[in-house]
Amino acid sequence: MTTRREFLRLSAMAAAAGCTLRASNAFAGNHDGMTYGVQLYMVRKEAPADLAGVLKRIHQIGFSQIELYPIAYNHSAAELRSIVKDSGLASDSGHFDYDTLESKIDYAHQLGLKYMVCSILPKNLWGSPEGFHEAATNLNKWGKKVRDVGMQLCFHNHNYEFKPMNGTTGFDVLMKNTDPALVKLEFDLYWLTQAGQDPSAMMKKYANRLVLIHLKDRVANSPVNYAPTDEQHIVELGKGSIPWPKLISQARAQGIHLALLDQDETKLPVFESLKENFEYLNSVKLT
Repeated sequence: MTTRREFLRLSAMAAAAGCTLRASNAFAGNHDGMTYGVQLYMVRKEAPADLAGVLKRIHQIGFSQIELYPIAYNHSAAELRSIVKDSGLASDSGHFDYDTLESKIDYAHQLGLKYMVCSILPKNLWGSPEGFHEAATNLNKWGKKVRDVGMQLCFHNHNYEFKPMNGTTGFDVLMKNTDPALVKLEFDLYWLTQAGQDPSAMMKKYANRLVLIHLKDRVANSPVNYAPTDEQHIVELGKGSIPWPKLISQARAQGIHLALLDQDETKLPVFESLKENFEYLNSVKLT
C-alpha cells in the first residue's frame, strides 16, 4: 500500500517532470527570440496515416510550430486547425503547390495562416528566363489576392533557380519581376548553399523580403548542383558545414523570428533525426 508520504513524494516527482517538459517546450518555442518549428514534408511518410499522432510527437520533442504541407489539406480548414491546436503546436505558415495556390487562398485564410508559401515552381518553367517571368507574373497576381485577405505570399527557393542561363538566373528574373510588397521570401539556407550562394550575403541582400528561413545542414565540401533531384548532401544540424549560430543570429537581428526544420531526407529514423536536430537548436547560442 502506498503511504501518504510516498504518495506526496511521487506526486512531487511527477509535477517536477511536468514542469521540466513545459520549460523545455517553452525554451524551444522562444529560444533567444527565435521560434523553431518543423515543415510537415519532413514527416510526409508518417503523417498521412496518423497526422494527429505525428504532430503530438513533434510537440513532445519540443518544437512549437508546424509548417503545413499539401498532404494535410484533405482535411477541412476547421478540422485541420483543431488537429494542430490539439497537438500543442501552432502554425503560421503553409506550403502550397504552384498549380493550385490561387484556389487555396480562402482555405489558407480559414486556417489562420500568416504566410502562404509557394513551395516550388513546375519543372516546365525552370529551363528559360521566359518561364521564370511567367511565374513572376502569376506570383504578383496571387500575392495581391493573398495580401487582400491579410496574409503574405512567400516564395521558397531550391537550387534550380540559380542555374546560369543567358547571362542571368531564374532567381534574378523572379526578383526583378515580382513586387517586394507582394512576394516575400522563405530562404532555405541549405539549398542556397547547395547552389553555390552565400546564405549570409543573400539574407542581407534581400532583407526587405525575407520573412522565414528553412534549416538543414550540408556535408562539408559537397559539390554544387542546380537540381533538387540531383544527389543531395543533407545531414542533421551541427553535422555539416553551414554556420548555424551565425546565420540564425543574423536572421533574428534582421527581424526574422520563425525558423523551420526541413530535412528532406534522413538516414536516422525521422523522429530520432527530429530529436537530434532539436537538441542542436537548443544548444545554439545566439549573439
